[in-house]
Parts: sequence; structure tokens; C-alpha cells
Amino acid sequence: MSITHLLEDFGGATAVEPEEPGLTEEAVEEQRLVSFEKGYSAGWEDAVSAKDRESTHVSATLASSLEDLNFTYHEAQTQLIESLDPMFKVLTSAVLPDAMAATFGHHIVDQLTDMARNQTDQAMRIVVSPGESNAVRALVSENVSVPVKVQEDESLSPGQAYLRVGASEREINSSALLESIHDSIDAFTYHVREDSQYG
Repeated sequence: MSITHLLEDFGGATAVEPEEPGLTEEAVEEQRLVSFEKGYSAGWEDAVSAKDRESTHVSATLASSLEDLNFTYHEAQTQLIESLDPMFKVLTSAVLPDAMAATFGHHIVDQLTDMARNQTDQAMRIVVSPGESNAVRALVSENVSVPVKVQEDESLSPGQAYLRVGASEREINSSALLESIHDSIDAFTYHVREDSQYG
């Protein structure tokens, strides 16, 4: 049995029709140019989009890092103030009052000397609280060569004094100064706590 019926016959020649002239070289070149422009534009847009996405990601990451850093700073500051607060309280309630009491007389002498610099011929008077006149009198007599009248006034509290040289007057008030320092420290710690709590 023959298999020729299964095979294709290549024996007959068929004429190939010539191709019609399609596109000219200029048209092909123009199509290439248009394709190149489209490809270039698409690539440029992809690059700009990628750059924008990267910039957005970097900005978001930086903002998040700065937020974390800022939070950490405020948290550390708050913890520091919280740990220092008891020390500030001891300082204003025990250490400073003792130090001011120990130097109260010296402070009076310094202020009196400053006031008397150009008024040595004027009368000098110091008014202190009850019980402080002897210590002040002893310090003044050691450090001031002109006579100074020292007297007590029951309306004054410890650490408070009035100095007069001629027409000039000054008040020394250690208690008010300590209270002012204490209030300043309380206000500072309060503001730090508020800032850390509410940003």
C-alpha cells in the first residue's frame, strides 16, 4: 500500500506574486522615530513615578523617625525632670534656707557696703527680725569702719532686713527669694510635664 496520498505534492510550480511596494524608507524611519518617542516618554514617566514613590517613602520614613526621636527626647526629658524633682524640693526646702541663713549677715554687709560707697558721711541703719541683731552687729563691726545702727523689728520674719544709708533704702528678703526659686522650679517641672503629655 502506497502512502503518496498522505504526502503533499510539491511538483506543481505556482507563481509568486511580487509584493506591492508598501512603506517607503522615510515612512519606516518616521514610524521608528514615533515609536522611539513613545518609548522614551513612557520610560521617563516610569522613572519620574518611581522617583516620586521613592521620595514619598523616604519622606514618610524620615518623618516617622523624627517623630520617634522627638518622642524619645521628650520622654527622656520628662524622666530626667521627674528624677530631679525630689532633689529640687530638698534643695529649696533644706539646703538653700540653711545656706542663706548662714550667709545672711554677710549679704547684709555686702549690700550695706555697696550702698555706702558714695555716701560714707550718711547715717546707716539696719533693721532685722528679732534675734538676728547680735550676729549682724558683730559682722558689721568687723567689716564696716563707720558706725551703723542695728535694731530689731517684730514685724520682720527671719531672713528679712531693711538697710538705709542716707535717703537710700534696700530690702533683703531671703524667704521671698526662696519662695520665688521654689515657684520657678515648680512652674518649670509643671510645663515640662504638660509639654510631654500634650506635645
